[in-house]
Amino acid sequence: MAEGLIRVLLIEDDPMVQEINRQFVEKVEGYKVIGSASNGKEGIELIKKEQPDLAFIDIYMPNQDGIMTIKQIRSEGLRTDVIAVTAASDIETVRDVLQHGAVDYIMKPFKFARIQRALKNYRNYHHNLLKKEAISQQELDRLLFQRGEREKSDLPKGLNLLTLEKVIEFLKGQHQAISAEEVAEGIGIARVTARRYLEYLEQSGRVEIVIEYGGIGRPVNQYIIVNS
Repeated sequence: MAEGLIRVLLIEDDPMVQEINRQFVEKVEGYKVIGSASNGKEGIELIKKEQPDLAFIDIYMPNQDGIMTIKQIRSEGLRTDVIAVTAASDIETVRDVLQHGAVDYIMKPFKFARIQRALKNYRNYHHNLLKKEAISQQELDRLLFQRGEREKSDLPKGLNLLTLEKVIEFLKGQHQAISAEEVAEGIGIARVTARRYLEYLEQSGRVEIVIEYGGIGRPVNQYIIVNS
């Protein structure tokens, strides 16, 4: 195994999702999947044996769910970091996972871009902490707050984070898919601008397109937030 690779364990009961996670992780430079488990009990045994740097953990699993597994990792002082990859979107679960030290929370269904962003952030965090015996407040702040800054810099030219957040919040308040024109009217921006934000969100896996056919003319793209 190449020196410096971040070693990842997958704890996921669905074999198909497990394989997708493996392929996605190993597409990102610097990562290697070293094993997999189909439930929390198997996962804890493998963490103790293999001591991976990072574990991808599902929440809904038989024979010990993800919440219990994360709590056990922390209570036993195991040094493996955790990224939750799950369909669970309720606030109580999200808070519970984050309060027990998960470094990221990725909701299913997800796209490669979201996994890639999480792993790039973690790689920077992991490697910077390993190099140092002590760290200054300024260096720590840069590590802790890098995610928000990186999201700003990742936005395509002409898009800004404030408007993006307005589009997301507006979509979260809708109970069905809506058009770019309705989004534009709802938050007070031009239709072409709304379409650019919606296309970006669709490419990021945060919005799904629903094509509406009706009447004479071209089909209309409508948009709905994923896991709203």
